[in-house]
Amino acid sequence: MGELTEELSQVTSDDAPVGTPTVIVDDLHIVYKVYGSASEAEKGNAATALMRVLRRQARPQVKEIHAVKGVSFVAHHGEAIGIIGRNGSGKSTLLRAIAGLLPPHKGAVYTNGQPSLLGVNAALMKELTGERNIVLGCYAMGMSPAEVRERYDEIVDFSGIGEFVQFPMSTYSSGMGARLRFAISSAKTHDVLLIDEALATGDRDFKRKSQDRIKQMRDAAGTVFLVAHNLEVIEETCNRVIWLHKGKIKMQGDPQEVLEAYNKA
Repeated sequence: MGELTEELSQVTSDDAPVGTPTVIVDDLHIVYKVYGSASEAEKGNAATALMRVLRRQARPQVKEIHAVKGVSFVAHHGEAIGIIGRNGSGKSTLLRAIAGLLPPHKGAVYTNGQPSLLGVNAALMKELTGERNIVLGCYAMGMSPAEVRERYDEIVDFSGIGEFVQFPMSTYSSGMGARLRFAISSAKTHDVLLIDEALATGDRDFKRKSQDRIKQMRDAAGTVFLVAHNLEVIEETCNRVIWLHKGKIKMQGDPQEVLEAYNKA
């Protein structure tokens, strides 16, 4: 608890944002296993396991990846926190752990409210039309039929998919799918919303609308975590930045200061 105590003292200083803590990450370690040089056909399932027994073959080598290493921080209502770092630094892994999708190997994540990872609650189905996905996605987030009808046109307009809303998701480009997921997920105010690279898609107008929507969520006393390689989006959208390097926090604080240090590294 020593690291968490130190982190709490930092975030309750005079310069820290005011608001109720929504997420506390306490000495978090995430370790997951991957197969070494095994091909897809060699990876573990019942049939391949039986064949290995019959052929007296060893199980493909399993490697442990220590993706997040002792991360501690506190997030508050009204914050938009950008998470930056090179590929493989643990950004997406950290978001999935906060969302409750990855169990901690050590340490803990405490949340006040239900974290929502963009695209998970609004689980879109490619064989269904955009219209059906909007309805089902909103239901999955706990919205009532009346709320869905009220927000439907706004979701379609925000996503920019136009007449494609009547076509199956299988006909959509990856960018169209990402925009629709963001439009659905952001149609409801979340206690904690986790966004992984969603703003990397779309034109300048969509990015501007997305940034405005995130600011609205902050004003509604929500907490937003944003992973993006576009540092301009991070600087314009977030009021705090966490820089991950090889699974550890290298620096955190004011966006301009952290981004300046990151660009010089």
